[in-house]
Amino acid sequence: MTNQKITLAKGLNMGLRKAMEADDKVLLMGEDVGKLGGVFRITDGLQKDFGEDRVIDSPLAESGIVGTAVGMALRGYRPVIEIQFDGFVYPAYDQIVCQVAKYTYRSQGKVKMPIVIRIPFGGGIGAVEHHSESPEAQFAHTPGLKVVACSNPVDGYWMIQQAIAHDDPVVFLEPKRQYHADKAELDESATPEPLFTSRVVRPGSDATVLAYGPTVKTALKAAEAAESEGRNLEVIDLRTLSPLDMKPVYDSVRRTGRCVVTHEAHVNLGMGAEVAARVTEECFYSLEAPVLRVGAFDMPYPPSRIEEEYLPDLDRVLDAVDRTFGY
Repeated sequence: MTNQKITLAKGLNMGLRKAMEADDKVLLMGEDVGKLGGVFRITDGLQKDFGEDRVIDSPLAESGIVGTAVGMALRGYRPVIEIQFDGFVYPAYDQIVCQVAKYTYRSQGKVKMPIVIRIPFGGGIGAVEHHSESPEAQFAHTPGLKVVACSNPVDGYWMIQQAIAHDDPVVFLEPKRQYHADKAELDESATPEPLFTSRVVRPGSDATVLAYGPTVKTALKAAEAAESEGRNLEVIDLRTLSPLDMKPVYDSVRRTGRCVVTHEAHVNLGMGAEVAARVTEECFYSLEAPVLRVGAFDMPYPPSRIEEEYLPDLDRVLDAVDRTFGY
C-alpha cells in the first residue's frame, strides 16, 4: 500500500471509512453528515457508499442525537455521532454526563456504551458565537468518559478507528482550524501508538512544553523560534485528556526542570491546572520554576475580529518559557 499525503479532514474521513468497512455495526449520525458530508466535509462520500441507514442525517437536536445513540449502543451498535460545532454540545450535556458516562457503571459493567462523540473544537476560523469553544475540561472532569484530542492527520486517521473500537464512550476532539491546514504522510501499514498515550513530538533539553489539539502546532512553532535564541524546548502532545498519560511528561520534566502547558481553553480550571498539579506533585524536586499555564483569557469567546488576541500564540508561549528561566 503506497503512502499518501493527507490533511486531518482526509485522515478522519479515511479512518471512519475503514471502521465502517470493518464492522457493519458502526453507524454515523449528526446534522448534515449525510448528503452534505458535514460542514467540514469530514463524512464526505460516506452516505453515498454506505447508505442512509448507516450515515444518518439527524434533526437539529443534539440531545436527541445523543439519546438515540444511547439506544443504538444498547442494541449492539457502535454509533459515531458528530456535534456540528463545539458550542452546540451543551443541549446534549445532560445526556452525555448523566446517561452516556454512567451507564456502564450503573450496570456494574454488564452494559457497554461504545459511543464516539466527535466534536470540532477550538477557534481561529473567524466564526461567530458558539462556534469556537473549548469545552474539553468539562468532559475530562466527568468520570466514565474517555476524552482524546488529535492534532495531526496521521493521528486523526488512527485515533478515530481506535476510539470506535473502544467499548467505553469517547469524546473525540478535533481541532477545526487544522482540518485543511497541513498535510502529513500516512503509512497505512504502520503500527499505530495506543490510543490513550502522550507522545514527545520534538525532543529538547531546556524546558518542556505541553500541548494538545490546536496548540500542538503553536508549541512547535514556539520551539522553532526559541531555537534561534539558543533554547532547546521539548514539546509533548498530550493526545489523551482522560485518562492523562503523564509518564512521558514526568520523564521530560525531570530532565528539563521547567514546564509550560498551553491550551486554547481559558486558564481558570482548565486542563492545564490538573496537569500542573500532577507535575508539581511528582516532579517537585526536579523543578527549577513553577509550572506555568498559557491559555485564553477568562472571558467568553470574543468576536472573531479580535480572536487572535484572545488565543494563545507563539509569543505568549515564549513569554511563559522566558518567565520560567527567571526563577
